[in-house]
Amino acid sequence: MSLWKKASARIKTKVKGALQGGGRAGYTGDYRSWEEARHASTGYDGSAILGKVRDALLKVKSGEAVYERDSVLFDRIEYAWPVLAALLWVASQRGNRLRLIDFGGSLGSTYYQNLGFLDHLEELTWSIVEQENYVACGREHFADARLGFFLSIEESLQQRPCDVVLLASVLPYVEKPYQLLQTIVEQGIDFIVIDRTPVLSGTEERLTVQTVPAEIYQASYPAWFLSRPRILAFMAPDYDLVAEFDSLVPRIDLGGACAQEKGFIFRKKGTGPSGGTSHA
Repeated sequence: MSLWKKASARIKTKVKGALQGGGRAGYTGDYRSWEEARHASTGYDGSAILGKVRDALLKVKSGEAVYERDSVLFDRIEYAWPVLAALLWVASQRGNRLRLIDFGGSLGSTYYQNLGFLDHLEELTWSIVEQENYVACGREHFADARLGFFLSIEESLQQRPCDVVLLASVLPYVEKPYQLLQTIVEQGIDFIVIDRTPVLSGTEERLTVQTVPAEIYQASYPAWFLSRPRILAFMAPDYDLVAEFDSLVPRIDLGGACAQEKGFIFRKKGTGPSGGTSHA
């Protein structure tokens, strides 16, 4: 086994163990407010992490590496098959077109991960909404006719049509996740795909601090464990739940409570296969 494969295997094991509650990395606390959780975390060196992600994805873009996640390079792609199926399902209803907003999509990790299965589409636009420094870096090093970078959902919609929004490992890391969902709902976009979101089975929610495995980078920050029933109830007035699926980590131990990473596929009520309320 190559050193690269050995390192990749170690990191994948540590990431899974950390998310499941093992080791010094993982989730701790039950905080009353985002501000309290923020003060209990160390934060991170954003510029250093951005540099690591940029360098890793440039290797993927050039063909020197196969797959990147969280700035770590791997020797094979680990597909999120339910997400890929959802995107191809959306494209099949839109004349073999996929016009997507990837909120919090870094510099294109998920885009490059799935490009081999999407490259044949009649039309493909992948619009990433990110922080200002990521947008500037993305526009300089990665943007092209398909892959674009924007500071807000509104800015993206002004320049590109959209049929589906992807929220992959996003909702736990924003201060007001339901406010973000409301912003998307108000845009009337036909499909919303949520992935890698740790949820609790009851109605209570929990705010923790997540410590990242040191092998990836030095950081800790607030992280929500949202209520699955509350998410579904929030979406129900405007969107139908098409499918629910298990995501990366089957079980996360919070010390007396257990959570599970889930994904959800939602379709706007009244949306038909040939189009509906999508932004065109």
